[in-house]
Amino acid sequence: MTWHTRPMAAFDVESTGLDLDHDRIVTAALWRIDPVNRAKDVTTWLVDPGIDIPQEATDIHHITTEQAREHGRPAAEAVPEIGAALEKAAADGLPVVVYNAPYDLGLLTAELQRHGSGVRLDGLLRVLDPLVLDKHLDTFRRGSRKLVDVCAHHGVRLDADQAHGAAADALAAARLAWKLATTHPELADMDIDGLHTAQAAWKAEQAASFQAYLRRKDPEAVVDGSWPIADRT
Repeated sequence: MTWHTRPMAAFDVESTGLDLDHDRIVTAALWRIDPVNRAKDVTTWLVDPGIDIPQEATDIHHITTEQAREHGRPAAEAVPEIGAALEKAAADGLPVVVYNAPYDLGLLTAELQRHGSGVRLDGLLRVLDPLVLDKHLDTFRRGSRKLVDVCAHHGVRLDADQAHGAAADALAAARLAWKLATTHPELADMDIDGLHTAQAAWKAEQAASFQAYLRRKDPEAVVDGSWPIADRT
């Protein structure tokens, strides 16, 4: 059996913004998926981030500050639980699909540190990042690489009105990883450890290429190539 026919997990977060050092998790979802048996189940979290949710973030994921405060669990409780759930998935041997992994896993890492959790994600997970895979397989394709647009390009279902919900995005990312493997046997034939290592190299190459492009106009431009967790140092 190839990796895309074996059980896997899929993870996504929605947040207050894009700053890994200062923004907070608002929602998270972790799927466990068995492609052969067509079985899947999801655990979701609604988190009170402890700070106001900016309107521009609410416009994306539709969670307001008031909703998070009334219905969400305190971040000090929810964040370590999210980390523990990923730790359990890794212990069970599941690779984890995360679209644009450096952001989601970088934010979770910052949150785990903020709340004093003992979970360390670095080196723990074997990650499948369909964004890195898609860019590697079709480097020069024009157009958006947002999840909803990449899914549309590959014929993977993700309705625009569902996009930016953590559960819908995580499941769509898993379906996208499966689709890429079914249409590119060279991916399916790689073992998970080898594919994880390859993606780190591909991400570094992609970042270096984009940085070189930006430096045509801005000699000081820097593009972080760390993967699967963004380097915050």
